Order: sequence, then structure tokens, then C-alpha cells
Amino acid sequence: MCNGNNGNEQECMLNGCLFFSTTKLARAFGKIAEEAFKKTGLSPSHALLLYLVNQTGSIHQKEIGERLHLTPSTITRFVEKLEGKRLVSKRTEGKNVYICTTEDGLALMEEIIKAWNILEDGYKDILTEEESGQFIRISNKLLSKLNNQEE
Repeated sequence: MCNGNNGNEQECMLNGCLFFSTTKLARAFGKIAEEAFKKTGLSPSHALLLYLVNQTGSIHQKEIGERLHLTPSTITRFVEKLEGKRLVSKRTEGKNVYICTTEDGLALMEEIIKAWNILEDGYKDILTEEESGQFIRISNKLLSKLNNQEE
């Protein structure tokens, strides 16, 4: 419990703040994820997008944004980078843009899956499976409520 008499009021306030705590956690996870994905030659975000494309074979660019909760401009940048490495290709049908798998992209799947497993193993020793599930459920509930407020 924080009170004004402990001389650490500001630190206490920060650690009790959901925004500060989740931002701090995201940065810590980001560092661990970058290390885990180093062997793939991709950032974790690029690898996740490639994984999604490889799982579907072909996916509408708009759907990628919806599923990964990224803006259209971010998706465009990510796709351009992956396309430059020949890991995905674009197919246009009228106004619709589809992102498709390539042989090079599919060849990276094993490394991407290994990286995700390394990342997951990194926090399995910290949280139990039940705690991880609770954290994910609470996070998804919060995200859902916050996203509904934006609309």
C-alpha cells in the first residue's frame, strides 16, 4: 500500500499505474523477443506477419491489420520490407490487395516457430500456465473494452 510517508511516493505511484506497468512490460518483452528472433533476420512483428501469411497462403491486407491490430500504413511498411526480402508477394484484384506466401517465406517457418518457442520458454519459468492464461484473459478483456470505447 502506498502512502505519502514512505519517501517513495512517485515510484509507488508509477508501479501502481496500469499504463506504466504495461508499457514497462512491453519494453521488457520486446527486448526478449528481439533476441529470440535474431536468427530469423526479422523483427518479432515482421515474423508474426509472415507467420500469419504462411498459415493462410493468401490474406487480404486489411485482414492482416485487423488481426494484428496494426494501422494500414504500418502493414504497408511491413509488407514492403518482407516483399523486398522476397518472403511475401502482393496480388491485386481490383481494389483488393492480397499478401501471398513465397517459397523463401515458407522456408523461414521452422525458424519462426523455434523463435516463438524460445520466447515462450523465456516466461514459462516466471509464470505458471494458469497465471499466463489469467494474464492473457485479463489483457484481452481490457483491450476489448478499450477498443469499444474508441468506436
